[in-house]
Amino acid sequence: MRIDIISDVICPWCFIGKRRLERALTLRPEVTSEITWRPFQLNPDMPEEGMDRRAYLAAKFGGEAHADRLYTNVSEAGATVDIPFAFDRIRRTPNTRDAHRLIRYAAAEGRAGPMVEALFQAYFIDGRDIGSRATLAEIAGEVGLDSRAAALWLDSPADRAEVLAEDRGARRLGINAVPCFIFERHYAVSGAQDPEFFLPVFDLVKNGGAPVG
Repeated sequence: MRIDIISDVICPWCFIGKRRLERALTLRPEVTSEITWRPFQLNPDMPEEGMDRRAYLAAKFGGEAHADRLYTNVSEAGATVDIPFAFDRIRRTPNTRDAHRLIRYAAAEGRAGPMVEALFQAYFIDGRDIGSRATLAEIAGEVGLDSRAAALWLDSPADRAEVLAEDRGARRLGINAVPCFIFERHYAVSGAQDPEFFLPVFDLVKNGGAPVG
């Protein structure tokens, strides 16, 4: 079963949605999945160097107090899928273009899944700056890739246009929030749904039926 996941690595609900989908797949061990990660930038106009976290929260949420209330709900949801969110460790909100490029780089080596997990953990649990190419190269090494080769690749223009084109393509399809899961290029599920929500979708893919959304 082909699953395209449109997400951003600084979206906490994308991290939760990833874990919930994984749990759903464990409930249906007969389902064999082929997952492709597709880029979406929550902040497409973010400066390349990112921005101070407090300034970002003030601009997007009106300040840390409102953000803290929202993140309390996110943390509670994350705890149900073993994600110990540590929002207080995040010092910068990054531009995620290079992170998405690195996922494509890892996919060519058959390491997209571990790379996505490592990026989520680096940002949300360790508070690392995943907008930094040096940090991204380190993470590449941590998932079994050659960190020097990854650093050289990140410093090149490789896949920049492709990442931006996929992002724009998702928006043209009407996707304006993530995560979005697309099964067999036909059945779409939006949001970090509970694991059980995915089960009838698996059945639709297996047996055919009307599209879901």
